[in-house]
Amino acid sequence: MQLAEGNFLLPTAGTFISCLIIFLIVLAVIWFYVAPSVQKVLDDREKMIHQTASDGRAAAKGFEDAESEYRAGIDSARSEAGSIRDEARASGRASMEEQKQRATAEADAITREKTDQLRTAGDSAAAAARADLAPLSASLASRVLGFDVTQDPALKTKLDALSSDKVVKN
Repeated sequence: MQLAEGNFLLPTAGTFISCLIIFLIVLAVIWFYVAPSVQKVLDDREKMIHQTASDGRAAAKGFEDAESEYRAGIDSARSEAGSIRDEARASGRASMEEQKQRATAEADAITREKTDQLRTAGDSAAAAARADLAPLSASLASRVLGFDVTQDPALKTKLDALSSDKVVKN
């Protein structure tokens, strides 16, 4: 140990051994008491990381499943809405056609009724005009000719023919 005595940078043997023993005691305390608790914390952290990753994968799968279910529900609702819309259109067309037929039938009935009324009114007006025709024509002919035409037998027969509907017809 002469080398240690001559060099102040090198420790003496007693100092070296005592430092080595203290180092080994500190190392053993750290190895048996501190390292296991640190290792336990690191293991727990690794487990939490793995658990978080698996939860993330499960959440992503659940999200994909929910999204596909949502898409299927939307598609189903769209097709159902389309079928309801088509049924409503068909029902509306049928109802409109029924209303159109009903309105046409009512219009035809009203037209027939009014035609019959007009025909009856026309017939009565024609009968009234025929009844008035002979006296008016006799009066007019008498004024134009200057003598009473009802006194002449040939003209009288023509006036009677007018009043008996043989000359004037509808």
